[in-house]
Amino acid sequence: MAASPSVLILHPRLTLFATSLRPFSLIHHQFSLRPPTPSRLPILFARSRNHSSSISPLPTATPLSTDDSKETPHAGRSGSVSSPPFQAADYSQKIDVNPPKGTRDFPPEEMRLRNWLFQNFREVSQLFGFEEVDYPVLESEALYIRKAGEEIRDQLYCFEDRGNRRVALRPELTPSLARLVMQKGKSVPLPIKWFAVGQCWRYERMTRGRRREHYQWNMDIIGVPDVTGEAELISSIVTFFKRIGITARDVGFKISSRKVLQEVLSFYSVPETSFSKACIIIDKMGKIPLEEIKKELNSVELSTEAVDELLQVLSMKSLTELEEKLGAAGEAVSELKQLFSLAEKFGYSEWIQFDASVVRGLAYYTGIVFEGFDREGKLRAICGGGRYDRLLSTFGGDDIPACGFGFGDAVIIELLKERKLLPELPLEVENIVCSLDPDLQGAASSVATVLRGKGQCVDLVLENKPLKWVFKRAARINARRLILVGSSEWQRGMVSVKILSTGEQYEVNFDELG
Repeated sequence: MAASPSVLILHPRLTLFATSLRPFSLIHHQFSLRPPTPSRLPILFARSRNHSSSISPLPTATPLSTDDSKETPHAGRSGSVSSPPFQAADYSQKIDVNPPKGTRDFPPEEMRLRNWLFQNFREVSQLFGFEEVDYPVLESEALYIRKAGEEIRDQLYCFEDRGNRRVALRPELTPSLARLVMQKGKSVPLPIKWFAVGQCWRYERMTRGRRREHYQWNMDIIGVPDVTGEAELISSIVTFFKRIGITARDVGFKISSRKVLQEVLSFYSVPETSFSKACIIIDKMGKIPLEEIKKELNSVELSTEAVDELLQVLSMKSLTELEEKLGAAGEAVSELKQLFSLAEKFGYSEWIQFDASVVRGLAYYTGIVFEGFDREGKLRAICGGGRYDRLLSTFGGDDIPACGFGFGDAVIIELLKERKLLPELPLEVENIVCSLDPDLQGAASSVATVLRGKGQCVDLVLENKPLKWVFKRAARINARRLILVGSSEWQRGMVSVKILSTGEQYEVNFDELG
C-alpha cells in the first residue's frame, strides 16, 4: 500500500511507517497551539534515523570529500556518521537562563565596556600603522594539531561536520594568521603589519581572568627579522596601557629569549625533540613545585646535571649576569641587549625587566619572548608574545621572519577593577521625542527622522505615555533634551524643546530644528 504523499513531504524515511499514521495526527502535532497528545511519532522517528528506507544500516565510515554535494546529511561527532537518537523536548520546563559554563552574556552596560576596550585596541593598532583582519571562528582541526600536537585536542571545541570534516572553534588567532599569509603568498608585499580582535574558544580549567570563551587582540609583524619588530610591538602595548590609565607602577614586562635555553641545552647535547617539551615544562615554573619541574624535565631526556644548570640560568634576573654566564657573542645576549637599548629610545625602559624564566608555553616561539604582568602579583599574565620565525613551515609553507602578541580581554578588565580604573560608560542619548497626542505619533516620527538624518541620536517614544513616564525615561537614558510634539504647536509648524540639564524650555520651528 503506498504511503500518503503528505507524509512523504515531511521526511522520506517516514515511508517505513506511513501506513500506520493518519495525516491529521501529523498536522495536529505540527500546528496545534495546544500541547500534542502522546504519540508514537518521536519513538518511531528515533528508530528510523539510523536506517535507510530499505532498513539497511548506514555505513560506519564515509571517505572525506571536498564536494559539498556528497555530504552525509547526518554526520555526527568523532567519526560517527549517525546522529544521536531523537529526543522529544520537554517544553513544560523553563530552560536554564544562564549561558554555558565559561561563556558570557553582554547586556548593554557590559557591551559598552567591551566596545570601549575594543575601540582602544583598534585605535592603538591604527596609530602604529597596522591594518585590521579577521578569520573564521571555525577552522580546520588540523590547523591546531599541526602546530601544537594531538594533546591540544583535549582543549578544543571540535567536532565532525556534515561533510565528515574535522573542524574546531579557534582557540587562538596566530595559526589563522599563518594560513592567511600563506594563502596570499607574494601578492602582499612585506612587511605585513596586521591586527585582529577576535573571539577564541578553549576548553580548560577556569580561573580568575580565564574563561573558556574570550576575545583576543593580536598584532603581528611578518617579514622583519630584527628585534625592532618586538620593540615596536611592546611599544604599542605600553601606548595602550597609558591610554586607559595603567602605569609602569601597575604593570611590567618580563623579557627573555628562547635562544637562552637553546644555548644551555645544546651544551649538554639535549636533542632538538626535547626542546619544545622542556619549554612547556619551564612555563609551569611558579605554578607547580620546583621538584615537580625537575622530575618532568628529567622525563624528557634532560640529565640531572643539565636540569641543575638550566634552573640556575632560569633564575637569573639580570642581563649582565646572563652575559657573564653565556658570553657576549651568542645571539641570545646580543638580541636582548639590542632590545633593551631600543626600549630606552622608545621611552619605555621603566616598563621592562629581564627574567630568564619567561619562555612562553607555545611551541612556535623561536627568539625573544615577553609577558605583561601585574606588579602586585594578583593576576595571571595580561598578555604575551614574541618571535616565531619558523611557524609557516609547520603548515608546509616557506618560513618568513615574524613576531606578534596576544592580549586577552578578561585579565585587563580584572586589572582595571583592581585599580578602580573602569570607565563610567552610561547610556547617553541626545534627544528623546514624544507626542502629546496619539494622533501626532506620525508627526513625532517625522521629527525623529529629521534629527537622525542630521546625525543625532534619538529615542522616539513609541506609545502614548504620560509625561511623568517620559521624564523618568529621559533621566534613565541621560537624554540631553526633550522634544515634545503638541497639537497647537504642530499646527503652527513648531515643536517644544526642553534642555533637561538646565530646565530651559522654548519653541522652535520644525524646519530649523537641529
